[in-house]
Amino acid sequence: MVYGYIRVSTDHQTTENQRFEIQKFCEKHDLVIDCWIEETISSTKDLNKRKLGRLLRRIKKDDLIIASELSRLGRNLLQIMSILHHCMDIGARIWTIKDNYRLGADITSKVLAFAFGLSAEIERNLISQRTKEALARVKAEGGRIGRPIGSSNIRKLYGREQYIAKKLRAGRSRHDIARALRVHRNTLARFIEENGIGIQDGEDF
Repeated sequence: MVYGYIRVSTDHQTTENQRFEIQKFCEKHDLVIDCWIEETISSTKDLNKRKLGRLLRRIKKDDLIIASELSRLGRNLLQIMSILHHCMDIGARIWTIKDNYRLGADITSKVLAFAFGLSAEIERNLISQRTKEALARVKAEGGRIGRPIGSSNIRKLYGREQYIAKKLRAGRSRHDIARALRVHRNTLARFIEENGIGIQDGEDF
């Protein structure tokens, strides 16, 4: 079986250019597409949720997938390598037009796959190292690592300043106010301090 694979990220993009490239390539190499696989989906989506994922589960030895370029298959080198290794393990082939890859079970493909794999490993290690260095620098400078407690809920309190101030003046504890507003008491405390709302010494927390 020969599959023509086409992917675009949004509805504003057209599949016609990719289809034309694949058809022209097949005419030149005396190939016939048995099945077209087209999808409009971001490559960041999980592979199992894409038509390509379903295709990879059913392809067999000697099947051929033709795409306009490798970037149509995956979002990064690691994902593309996973796809290529799966195909090579079962003896299927992937050919791309623009970048002119012919990936199958031959020794050249295996060498190329090794080169891809090595590049992917280097890329992963570099990303990991940069992340560790950035976190160490932030920590050394006294910065906080991780999201502040309640950072996702503090937006709920914007516009409630007068309500909070009124409750504080009435003697309500921050704990009770936080419970009424459905936020963590630490979130409320930080909001009060950042906005200078009715801060009084000796309040019951």
